[in-house]
Amino acid sequence: MKRTHIAAAAVAAAALAAGGFFAGRHVGTTGQTQATGAPAAGQQGERKVLYWHDPMVPGPRFDKPGKSPFMDMQLVPVYADEQNDTAVKVSPGVQQNLGIRTATVTRTRAASSFDAVGTVQFDERLTEAVQTRVDGYVERLLVRAPMESVRRGQPLATIYAPGWLGPQNEYLALKRAGVADDLLAAARDRMRAMSIPDALLRQSEQAGTAQARFTVTAPVSGVVAELGVRDGVAVNPGMTLFRIAGLERVWAVAEVPEGQAVHLQRGQKVKAALQADASQAFEGELKEILPQVSASTRTVQARFQVANKAGRLTPGMLLRLQVAGPVRSRLVVPAEAVIRTGTRAVAIVRNANGTFEPREVGLGADLGDQLEVVQGLGEGDQVVASGQFLVDSEARLKSVLGGMAAAGQAVPAAGAPASQAQAQAPAAPGTFSAQGTVESVDPDGITISHGPVPELKWPAMTMGFSKPGPKAFPGLKAGDSIRFEFRKGGPMGWELVTVQPTGAGK
Repeated sequence: MKRTHIAAAAVAAAALAAGGFFAGRHVGTTGQTQATGAPAAGQQGERKVLYWHDPMVPGPRFDKPGKSPFMDMQLVPVYADEQNDTAVKVSPGVQQNLGIRTATVTRTRAASSFDAVGTVQFDERLTEAVQTRVDGYVERLLVRAPMESVRRGQPLATIYAPGWLGPQNEYLALKRAGVADDLLAAARDRMRAMSIPDALLRQSEQAGTAQARFTVTAPVSGVVAELGVRDGVAVNPGMTLFRIAGLERVWAVAEVPEGQAVHLQRGQKVKAALQADASQAFEGELKEILPQVSASTRTVQARFQVANKAGRLTPGMLLRLQVAGPVRSRLVVPAEAVIRTGTRAVAIVRNANGTFEPREVGLGADLGDQLEVVQGLGEGDQVVASGQFLVDSEARLKSVLGGMAAAGQAVPAAGAPASQAQAQAPAAPGTFSAQGTVESVDPDGITISHGPVPELKWPAMTMGFSKPGPKAFPGLKAGDSIRFEFRKGGPMGWELVTVQPTGAGK
């Protein structure tokens, strides 16, 4: 019985061991499968390296990693997805040191406006002329100086008109004789035709004698813009004695550039402030755009009507006018975020991956601290508002160096011999290479006997090549064995790009 229990225990132990072995084998196989599958996945997600270069000398390219022959540093890979990328990467620390600050492109309802300087002038619609329609003379002048302020109804001068005595005496005689009313009415009409004031006729009726002196009063409040008489001066019908200019409203005439004048409309509101004191503000509106363009300044005169009830504005003053346009929805950015070179406008956009990219934008209305964007940006984009000049310079430098590198040749791994570098260097697109011997050197060209050029299906021949400049390849002489690159162009049809001696001359 005891042996039976021992045998059963042994069988159980063996089964347990076998189960553990197979379980461990299964787990190990699974883990191995996952381990071998990881590199495959990693290989699928790897970025393709085009070449290596030294960031401090980005022109030369290397086909293998290694130490830079120019600087004490390792070469840096350039990936396929960065080949045509003009974005600039700036570390957070450098951003803080440069003071780079971003702003968001937003949409808002705003009115386009522009500033102009206007000269205050009299509103000619408020000007009144004071005339007399009788022969006489100025007996007493009460307002004696031009530009003197007057009030409505204020006496201006006393006129003596002897020609009014006869009609008045005739009217008074008829009235004393008790004639019919129709005769008296006819006599009054005759005096009105002679411009005898009704007030003067009432004085004659009350005094019983004809009155030849009458007082001229101001028809409106304002200033005496024109004074045409003096004491004792004879007057005649139709003569202008005074010209009174009202000051309740004035004109502000501004020279508006032709490009901005096309957006002006009658009735546009304007805010005005004194050029000498900006704290004094006025309200007005655009009344007229004069149909005349100055040939010398290419400007249009716009006439704005400005309220002046307090009389603080006088002709000759300068007003700074802010003309507001129609209100509509606009996409705007801070004005400081746009770099304007005169031929283009550029904004530095911060991408989602943290890089910065210059983007050319189209601008609309100038809204003061903000600019309307009509092309190149979208709502919610992040643009650089401070330090953008440094980022733009870096992006343009990267673009130029990238173009130079694309036109250059790939350099073999660091440390490779120069001859190996030349042998491995593929010619740039549009450039062909060959070997030959210099026959003659002229100021504008070099004659070379070269071997076949398979790319152009040329056999071995002797031909002339243009030099890129009179001083190009100064050490070259007849008999030198050279390896050269050339391209289509130049006066001779083909132009040398590089020339490298490969052996001693004859």
